[in-house]
Amino acid sequence: MRHLFSLALWAACSASAQEEVPFITTPDQVTLAMLQIAAVGPADHVIDLGSGDGRIVITAAKGFGASGLGVEIVPDLVQQSLANARRAGVAARVDFREQDLFRTELGRATVVTMYLLPEVNLQLRPRLLALAPGTRIVSHDWDLGDWAPDRTLNIDVPDKAIGREKLSRVHLWTVPAPVQGLWCSAGASLQITQRFQTFSAVLSERGAAAPLVVFDGRINGAALTGTGLHAAALQWRGTALNPTLSAALLPAAANAWIGRNFVRAGPAGC
Repeated sequence: MRHLFSLALWAACSASAQEEVPFITTPDQVTLAMLQIAAVGPADHVIDLGSGDGRIVITAAKGFGASGLGVEIVPDLVQQSLANARRAGVAARVDFREQDLFRTELGRATVVTMYLLPEVNLQLRPRLLALAPGTRIVSHDWDLGDWAPDRTLNIDVPDKAIGREKLSRVHLWTVPAPVQGLWCSAGASLQITQRFQTFSAVLSERGAAAPLVVFDGRINGAALTGTGLHAAALQWRGTALNPTLSAALLPAAANAWIGRNFVRAGPAGC
């Protein structure tokens, strides 16, 4: 994984910035925590953005059975990573490429890991939010601005060479389904206002003067769950171009709509 003294190379994002620079390895306990917080397993494909000597992708393959890809801008580190993968016996399940992270195709990832500068994280954020619902994002130390993490771990690192605090922070996000907007079912509409992994929903019957029910909740991947007094459970299905919302549970006043599917409204609304 790319490390802090060499992160300026990524931020520059130019061919002229590829000279050798010092880097600091991610401590083994932090690497392990990043993979554990994401619950990495054999079904996962881990993409590490700024993969350094390859340790996080190699650990994901050797210790968790995952496949993976590391992208790194320093050629010598790419070659070192490939050699490390061969020595670890996981070369068949992982790959390392000399590549600009901003030009890396992320669609295959189920887990994305990174140790990048805050401004680079923010540049990547739109692409991360566009990944499949349920994709896990793990960042060492730096967050994603006002997209709050779902979980943060503090890990003691007594010999950490950067910063005054001798600890690392590992942040986890789960990409939420994109549910912002108006959804329609026969005789009803569902207006959803989304802010990252939280939402507010207004369910209305067609022709009614007032909403049937209003409820708030959280989005965990493709699952929407009501919070507070209004129990609700909706499931996002399909693709970004052709999604549906299935209502498995709604507040009591909206029982008639349980089991219904809602589709995105067209230009004319519901």
